[in-house]
Amino acid sequence: MVRIIIALLFCFPAVTFAQTYQQLSERAIECIEKDSLPQAEELLLQALKLEPKNAKNALLFSNLGLVQRRLGEFDKALESYSFALNFAPLAVPILLDRAAIYMEMGKTDRAYTDYCQVLDEDKQNKEALLMRAYIYVLRRDYPAARIDYNRLLELDPQSYSGRLGLATLEQKEGKFREALEILNKMITATPDDATLYIARADRVIDLCEIKFWEGPFSITKKYRQELDNKINSFRDSLKLRRTIHLVFITTYGLKPNEYSGVVQNEVTLKDLFE
Repeated sequence: MVRIIIALLFCFPAVTFAQTYQQLSERAIECIEKDSLPQAEELLLQALKLEPKNAKNALLFSNLGLVQRRLGEFDKALESYSFALNFAPLAVPILLDRAAIYMEMGKTDRAYTDYCQVLDEDKQNKEALLMRAYIYVLRRDYPAARIDYNRLLELDPQSYSGRLGLATLEQKEGKFREALEILNKMITATPDDATLYIARADRVIDLCEIKFWEGPFSITKKYRQELDNKINSFRDSLKLRRTIHLVFITTYGLKPNEYSGVVQNEVTLKDLFE
């Protein structure tokens, strides 16, 4: 009987190990879902030690990198993702995860390499386009950043991060009016988003003009020229590289005409005292 048991063990070692490997892997996933990260890390390491050449180790190393990243073990996480890429060199999700850690560690050159590789495999990858554009901005390679932001917004015109990134790029290139157009559209869509006001605030000055009138006030051609001169004079006197918004405070509002476009915001007495 002993000989039979020994024979069975030697005949089916792969099945026993495969089951154990699978069990360890499944238990590790359960621990990750329960946020039991140290236990998950230990289980994954046991499974990898048990079958170091298993083709599924790309997934295990990737999960191990995820756990270590969440534990703040960035160096270990990088090593795990790199091992995962040894098994699956062109795995886009793993490249993105490793690039994200490089970004967190300030290693933007290495992140850039991973994002470029992702885009070689998937030219429409929105995360890689966004992050590579950001790296180009850091490098002050604004033309390259604009190409990636534009490609991203072609794929996803409503991309929050893409539009905010492009607005930042416009500001850095001194194109404040273009930046404001983007930010104002975003604010109109999401008026409760404080981030957008912060992004816009340091580039906008409100210049108020007050007119008390018996009815809706009408801007004439001559008065429009006076307003333009006033805005330019104000900007020049303070040497401002900012956009100036003209705010009109009137009794009953403005009468729309071909010259009223100079006004960005209107306030009536009713608005002030409600």
